[in-house]
Amino acid sequence: MYVASEINHADKMDLKLLLISTLLGVICYSSAQQEGNECIKANAKSCGECIQVGAKCGWCMDPGFLKQGEATSTRCDELESLRKRGCSSTKVENPQGSQRALKNKAVTNRNKGEGKLRPEDITQVQPQKLTLSLRSGEPQSFNLKFKRAEDYPIDLYYLMDLSYSMKDDLENVKNLGTHLMLEMSKITTDFKIGFGSFVEKTVMPYISTTPSKLLNPCTGDQNCTSPFSYKNVLKLTSNGQEFNTLVGQQQISGNLDSPEGGFDAIMQVAVCGEHIGWRNVTRLLVFSTDAGFHFAGDGKLGGIVLPNDGKCHLENNMYTVSHYYDYPSIAHLVQKLSDNNIQTIFAVTEEFQPVYKELKNLIPKSAVGILSANSSNVINLIIDAYNSLSSEVILENSKLPVGVTIMYQSRCKNGVTGEGEMGRKCSNISIGDEVSFTISITAKQCPKMGKPETIKIKPLGFNEEVEITLNFICECDCHKDGIENSDICHNGNGTYECGACRCNEGRIGRQCECSTNEVTSEDLDKSCRKDNGTDICSNNGDCVCGTCECKKRENPEERYSGMFCECDNFNCDRSNNKLCGGHGHCECRVCICDANWTGSACDCSLDTTTCLASNKQICNGRGTCECGTCRCTDPKFQGPSCEICPTCPGVCAEHKECVQCRAFGTGEKKDTCERDCSYFNLIKVKDRDKLPQPGQAFPLMHCKERDANDCWFYYTYAVNKTEKEVHVMETLDCPEGPDIIPIVAGVVAGIVLIGLALLLIWKLLMIIHDRREFAKFEKEKMNAKWDTGENPIYKSAVTTVVNPKYEGK
Repeated sequence: MYVASEINHADKMDLKLLLISTLLGVICYSSAQQEGNECIKANAKSCGECIQVGAKCGWCMDPGFLKQGEATSTRCDELESLRKRGCSSTKVENPQGSQRALKNKAVTNRNKGEGKLRPEDITQVQPQKLTLSLRSGEPQSFNLKFKRAEDYPIDLYYLMDLSYSMKDDLENVKNLGTHLMLEMSKITTDFKIGFGSFVEKTVMPYISTTPSKLLNPCTGDQNCTSPFSYKNVLKLTSNGQEFNTLVGQQQISGNLDSPEGGFDAIMQVAVCGEHIGWRNVTRLLVFSTDAGFHFAGDGKLGGIVLPNDGKCHLENNMYTVSHYYDYPSIAHLVQKLSDNNIQTIFAVTEEFQPVYKELKNLIPKSAVGILSANSSNVINLIIDAYNSLSSEVILENSKLPVGVTIMYQSRCKNGVTGEGEMGRKCSNISIGDEVSFTISITAKQCPKMGKPETIKIKPLGFNEEVEITLNFICECDCHKDGIENSDICHNGNGTYECGACRCNEGRIGRQCECSTNEVTSEDLDKSCRKDNGTDICSNNGDCVCGTCECKKRENPEERYSGMFCECDNFNCDRSNNKLCGGHGHCECRVCICDANWTGSACDCSLDTTTCLASNKQICNGRGTCECGTCRCTDPKFQGPSCEICPTCPGVCAEHKECVQCRAFGTGEKKDTCERDCSYFNLIKVKDRDKLPQPGQAFPLMHCKERDANDCWFYYTYAVNKTEKEVHVMETLDCPEGPDIIPIVAGVVAGIVLIGLALLLIWKLLMIIHDRREFAKFEKEKMNAKWDTGENPIYKSAVTTVVNPKYEGK
């Protein structure tokens, strides 16, 4: 039972696997069938529709291209198929995409100290402006270069949390300006610094507090300023001492909850460019805090429900509508920071580092550094974060039009390459390094109205970008020469363009000769039946406007044709599994043979050179050449050229010497064997019964020949089509002579027998001698009559010892 159940289980598993593999095969086959020729499947009615299908599709505008029964859409096909169908390359519309650089200023090669340049005169991205003409399905690729310029200007804005817990940090930041200016001078000679502060929305933590508490939110005798959402303390300046002076005048404030309103401040710093003083240079925002953050939705706790509008609301450098708009969302911040090319450095205490690391993952081109308890390490933190940010370039693009895709491939430092998402970035870039990207843009379809679109590509955190204008190829060039209301299109019922009629609305037919309301289905059917038969268009087409339009096949090489679609070019006779034997083409189910070929499958050659014998005669003058093969008229002769006569004497002798030298290396031709005897294929067999036997489809002769040593050798000679074959028995059949082996064997056998006989005799003698001695011993034993006292070898078992001291008492 166990074995039977195991076998049954195995059978079931095999059946399941068979069903699964069969199903997968059907799915794959169906998928392959559905893919087919996309140009034909599109059923394009005009050249413009055709070229939008894909880059492989072309349109034949030759007026005489279509055969009877073929629809206008048959003009749209793959380029190679159109060529095979007789459309010359000059008549094929196949527009190609193109590109042109409108602004292509080379990246700046400049060293520090070579003279100060204005930021607008420094180029880190090349090219700057392009125009691309896109054909559907055809990618257009271009190279983008990026080079980190030496001595590139930097703007840094320090945004600080001034809640009470940051009191000791403020003391260290008061001298930040001059120290940071000194350190940044090692990187750039053009550096500006600004300062801003934030606490919290006043409506949030103090909803239930007294007005006096709003004026001084700190406890005890601490003198604090009233809370505020964001204040722009110092516009970007190159005067480090001014920074120290203004920061030194700032006072700590306070609030009751831990998260702060930093997102409000970041949003205003990003969008208030004029107030902050941002230049088109590297922009850094240092966000310093020891607490978390509020984000969109938290404002509802204070009754604020309006979402942040992402606009600048600074009056007298103060954010004035914090009580009106909610905090911005993270996604909103990401968009504004990216739009304004701002790179963010989060300088936070170790307690909140995990939170801001998660935030960093959501904000591209941002960094997180651990701020010491009193911000004493802030300068080193800023320098390290800047180096980290500036050593990586990440490309991003603006929103793409519908149907347009973009792909990136990077070629970074030290030959490192990347594709996909990794193709957007390069890391470990030092000042002066140059990297490049290959960007491919593809349109899958034409946008509505075919209007040009503009997209931009830029490295994150940099102010430079590439502006790309996309033009879409939605019509063929021949469309411009179209004739509206042309007489060719049945009295002006369509536009004649690109060799065909594009019918007006409501008109059908190849020449727009019918209206969709003019004829009934019965009228249509009658003119589409052959010989008043029952099949419309021979079941191979559709009746359109009283005319058969033949169906299309998945294989672009196969097609129906004829007035009633009764013809095709794939149902002709085949030879060697090839349509028309590969020597003709099929027209209306009949093979039209190439020159020198005939027959229903074009498999009969009219060339007689294959029938020429070595004497230059056709079939040696003993037959006729039919379809390239000799038909021998003399029944005695066989072979490709009627050269073999199995019953004629001397045929075997003709090949004897060559067979002998090739098979055994002997004979008269052994020295010239390679030169004279290479005209046949030699095959060795072990026995005579392994030689080919009569009854083969080709002429065969059995031969028996003798060599100089009176040894016979057996072989067959045959001509199989054009190949000559010799099968030979690999051993010679030589006459019998004195055989020393049996003699030696007999002598050895005799010696062995004699030895065995002598051994038996010796054994017999030894047995007789032993028996005689044993009998003699028995006899002497029987004759022995000794007493115990007389026996000379008897010894008593008792020993008597006399005690000399014993007196018998």
